[in-house]
Amino acid sequence: MDRELTLMAVHAHPDDEVLGTGGLLARCAAEGIRTVLVTCTNGEQGDGPGGVKPGEPGHDPAAVSRIRLQELQESMAHLDIEELELLGYRDSGMVGWDTNGDPEAFTNVSVDVAGARLSALMERYRPQVVVTYDENGGYGHPDHIQAHRITLAAAEATGIPAKLYFTAVPRARVAELFESLRTSGADVGDLELPADFGTPDELITSVVDVSPYVERKRKALEAHASQGENIFLLRLPEEAQHRAFASESFVRHFSSVPAPDQEDDLFAGLR
Repeated sequence: MDRELTLMAVHAHPDDEVLGTGGLLARCAAEGIRTVLVTCTNGEQGDGPGGVKPGEPGHDPAAVSRIRLQELQESMAHLDIEELELLGYRDSGMVGWDTNGDPEAFTNVSVDVAGARLSALMERYRPQVVVTYDENGGYGHPDHIQAHRITLAAAEATGIPAKLYFTAVPRARVAELFESLRTSGADVGDLELPADFGTPDELITSVVDVSPYVERKRKALEAHASQGENIFLLRLPEEAQHRAFASESFVRHFSSVPAPDQEDDLFAGLR
């Protein structure tokens, strides 16, 4: 290679970097691949101190943002992420929230404008591999969907990434995990997953073994303590956490280099 191998992960909020790509980021760092995290919003619509929810008395979006960005720095240290780029857009909140209508919210920013900023970062770092969400943002969050849009726009405008991937949660694996939890008597509360939750297994092209980095991933997730109430996986038994964290799955959107139909390395064909 005539230039440094680089992975760029484009995420919506502080804490999104961990679940779908935390192991990948840690593994790439250990392999000497430069890792670049782009976080599009400051997470203002997360929980505040004491679990105060957005819209409730005492919820201070600016204070929440400061806390979450501090937590992001700690998470990055656990995952050995080399570079962080904050786009600084306003968190849009969950689908259907009044905050979706804020003209300053990320979901309402022109794709041309936000995409151009991401294009500039691709020009600077020249990542061969870029990872973001699918067209539904994984689960329909407006900011995840917008991150998908601007990533595709930037990749097309620059022509820089050789490979682009969407994070994926294998449908069968999720079903097996929850069935085993219920069978073991683990407390999963009243959580019921929709039958169509996750990515159909036949669409998944890439499964990366990140088992050596499970503990780092767990610590990175714990670093986002202000959002702990919303991180269900941290309440699972340790064995179940290990099974959930030990691999990360992706759907390859495109590759300009030869790569196997099923791969265990997102840099296959690049090294």
